Amino acid sequence: MFERFSSGYYLGRLYVQPGQRERAAIARAAHEQVTEQLYTDEGITRTDLPLVMKLGTTHFPVTGAESVPADTLAVPESLVEETDIRNPPTLSEVFLAKAERARQLISVAEGLPGVSTGTGTTDDPFGGPDGPTGI
Repeated sequence: MFERFSSGYYLGRLYVQPGQRERAAIARAAHEQVTEQLYTDEGITRTDLPLVMKLGTTHFPVTGAESVPADTLAVPESLVEETDIRNPPTLSEVFLAKAERARQLISVAEGLPGVSTGTGTTDDPFGGPDGPTGI
């Protein structure tokens, strides 16, 4: 589903369509499979945490949902409107942030000082070594 693209992202192609939820989602089985295949080398053990994806210029968290068809990314309608997708579902390139990039993006989105505080300690407001989403 995804292949290495750069130092910060994997690249995949999914059918993008508006979803009924406020959060983006892919099929639950695909979510677990992606987490296991791509993040296991990076020390991730949980498969239920959100992934961070990029469509166009927008980054967003992605969960797993039983109601989403295979090979599909269901996103809020407002996000579809921000892209060049005019007749969904449309097969589109989607970027999946690698673990370190996801940590950086979540830190920025949450308004946190970042992964490193500059004091030699990890800044994790959620108490774990793997950041707010475990990736």
